Amino acid sequence: MRRISKKIVFAMLILLTGMAAVYFYLKKDGGISTDSSAYTSGAQEALQNVEELIPKKLLKVGVVQVGHESDWRIASTKCCREVFCTENGYQLYFIDADNQPQAQIDAVRSFIREQVDYIVIAPILTTGWDAVLKEAYQVGIPVFLMDRTIDCDPKYYQAWFGSDFVREGECAGQWLQKYLHRKGRDFEQIRIVAINGTPGASAQLGRTEGFAKYVERNKNWVLLAQESGDFTEAGGNQVMERYLSEYTDIDVVLCQNDNEALGACRALDEAGISYGKAGGVIVISFDATSAGLEAVWKGRINADFECNPLAPFYVAGAIQRLASGGALTEKEYNLPEDCFTCEEELMILSFPDVTKKTIPVTREVLNQRVY
Repeated sequence: MRRISKKIVFAMLILLTGMAAVYFYLKKDGGISTDSSAYTSGAQEALQNVEELIPKKLLKVGVVQVGHESDWRIASTKCCREVFCTENGYQLYFIDADNQPQAQIDAVRSFIREQVDYIVIAPILTTGWDAVLKEAYQVGIPVFLMDRTIDCDPKYYQAWFGSDFVREGECAGQWLQKYLHRKGRDFEQIRIVAINGTPGASAQLGRTEGFAKYVERNKNWVLLAQESGDFTEAGGNQVMERYLSEYTDIDVVLCQNDNEALGACRALDEAGISYGKAGGVIVISFDATSAGLEAVWKGRINADFECNPLAPFYVAGAIQRLASGGALTEKEYNLPEDCFTCEEELMILSFPDVTKKTIPVTREVLNQRVY
């Protein structure tokens, strides 16, 4: 919506009010009206029309992002900028912390000094937030969390919007268990290496915990090693190169995001090792970005478990509810997510509270992807 200057609004106010005054003095038959209600109603209508044109007060929203380490993070930032824009009624204060935890704390304090209306945080680490969130709480600035979770008193933030990272890890574990069963490999020793995300991030902790449940259940699975690739392609490549120099037999590579998986695939290519749909090494990833699903479609990645980056859209809805005097009914909101594979044959992943059906990646699926 195009913004209207105050001068134009003022001129329109004079014009419309004047038209109401004319209506008061002149009747349709050319005589003079003595009905003051005609002027009153005309002026009120004019003022109402002008009020609709006056730009409403923009909500000042401070957003601190983790960084720009991955395609997923870039998609999340893009969503932030598109949602919290002036056209939608927001004045955005955005800070990219470049994966520096202290920079995030400093950013929140700067938002408090700026007296923003709302603060939105995508935290790098789960710890270290108590003091600064208490400061925001004391001055009455509502705080929202998105993507990763934190460890602090829940009263210091309004709500969290993001993924169930433990469930994502469980989905990967259950998929691998069923996939190996279909291949007749239930009793083979399955040697697994993991390329984890940033240590201490809730995504890293949750996915590790969820997948570990299936490692424990399947006694023939052996987790050879797990190291951090910091959610980057370079990190995934470097860790995979080390694994290939240390282990001669690897059956599964579990990467905690698409960028790490793409880096691992490059290391496998350079080593001349087959992998993916037609190869010997099974590659599992998380995030399901366009780049990741492209690799699934080409058969380079076997399975990719979605992590939805569109949390800003849902946070904005919560802010609008609070701004209009409403209240939130929940403290945690999990975003909708799917499981994608390179196999055409469908698979059902079952849990006590939900059932997920895998989605084979096709060109149509890729074309419909928004991130």
